[in-house]
Amino acid sequence: MDQIEADGFPVSERVEMVLASDTATAVAKSFGLGVIGYADALERLRPEILMVLGDRYEALAVTVAAALRLLPVAHIGGGELSYGSTDDSVRHAITKLAHLHFTSNEEFRQRVIQLGEDPSRVHAFGAPGLDTIRTMPLLGRGELAEALGLDLTGPLFAVTYHPATADPRGSRDGVLGLLAALDRLPEATVVFTGTNVDQGGAGVFAPIRDYVSAHPGRAMARASLGQVTYLSLVAQAAVVIGNSSSGLAEAPALRTATVNIGSRQDGRPRAGSVIDCGESAAEIEGAIRQSLSAEHQAIAAVAVSPFGDGHAAERIAAVLKIVSVDALTVKGFADVTQPSGDFLDDARLGDP
Repeated sequence: MDQIEADGFPVSERVEMVLASDTATAVAKSFGLGVIGYADALERLRPEILMVLGDRYEALAVTVAAALRLLPVAHIGGGELSYGSTDDSVRHAITKLAHLHFTSNEEFRQRVIQLGEDPSRVHAFGAPGLDTIRTMPLLGRGELAEALGLDLTGPLFAVTYHPATADPRGSRDGVLGLLAALDRLPEATVVFTGTNVDQGGAGVFAPIRDYVSAHPGRAMARASLGQVTYLSLVAQAAVVIGNSSSGLAEAPALRTATVNIGSRQDGRPRAGSVIDCGESAAEIEGAIRQSLSAEHQAIAAVAVSPFGDGHAAERIAAVLKIVSVDALTVKGFADVTQPSGDFLDDARLGDP
């Protein structure tokens, strides 16, 4: 919020929706509080169109509130897959409630169309996060060291580990494996960023907090670094480690290697700079060491992100300038036929 205001944009409404718990029940209740709060905010603001980014349950809450008042919704980031997280289903739910779609690449555009959306309303323009990388001046290594209060003369690891909401127990096992692997690489400085407010988030962040306390001067954790500092961290890091989508989208665009742990990002495309691994300490350590090799660093240096070219915002703005908002609220369903031209039905599947 502070970053938005620092950039000169007024914050018209603040909606409180997060309860002081990360159980499944608390997350569901937070969603309900969000729908109520967003409904009140939309009633006061009365916008012409709602722009929603991503696949979080907070985004679904405001989308539901908008859809029930027939407010057109433009969705950025549809059509992607992330099998290891409930965000996957949330993303597709937002797609079906939205009226205008801006995807990160053509593969994702085709998937949104497969969900029945009108092809003329689905545009593959790239991920806006890459626009920031292209245009924002980043901190040099000395400036970053000063901002973080750390000695960055050795290898720098940027670590973000979120709960894999489709497998909460695996999240705990994964973070313990990660911390054990980091202990085997004592020469590195490690910067952890905060976990999502999801089921199991506290259980993931608690051992990270304990690890930082046990390694003063070598490790630190921040709930949020802010956009400039975070992107500067990724740019200066030898490797991005964890299970965040940032390791698949932003890190390749910044020519930084990625070690992607576990199943949370299963289904998303990878640049050649991304190394996938399991959740054991041995697997994670091996992947990190591979990422630090001269061979893999050379691959990362020429990597291309599969999430666009950094010009999404101008393309999205061009569509919003000419779209007829009044016509958006009426949605059809664009059926997708099989190659034969027929619809797939149970009769064609045969008897069990």
